[in-house]
Amino acid sequence: MERTTDTDTGKGVGGPGEQAVLLAAGIADLAVSTMGAAFTSVRGLLRRSDTAELAAEAEQDLIARGRLALDRYTTAPPAHLEVLARHVIAQRDGVRIGDGGRTGDRDRTGDGGRTGDRV
Repeated sequence: MERTTDTDTGKGVGGPGEQAVLLAAGIADLAVSTMGAAFTSVRGLLRRSDTAELAAEAEQDLIARGRLALDRYTTAPPAHLEVLARHVIAQRDGVRIGDGGRTGDRDRTGDGGRTGDRV
């Protein structure tokens, strides 16, 4: 079993200058190990025989993501009151919503299919 000392646990570390140096060294070590893993992954990808196809798929994926992001942040949904107003106008003019644009209220009013002036 290893014995830890005060310098291993961070206790008894010198002033703020020494702490900053140790912090920077720790960040640099983390960055180097992360970059090493990333380079290993990239090297493995470059050795693949379908690299061009993989790059094309990645490009298409990024384009699709970009399109979705723009749609999400630039397209405003229709105003609620505007939608309600359109429904009221359609009902007033005798257009049934969801019937494919057919006009007439004969099934709803009970007038037996008679046509005539409605007030």
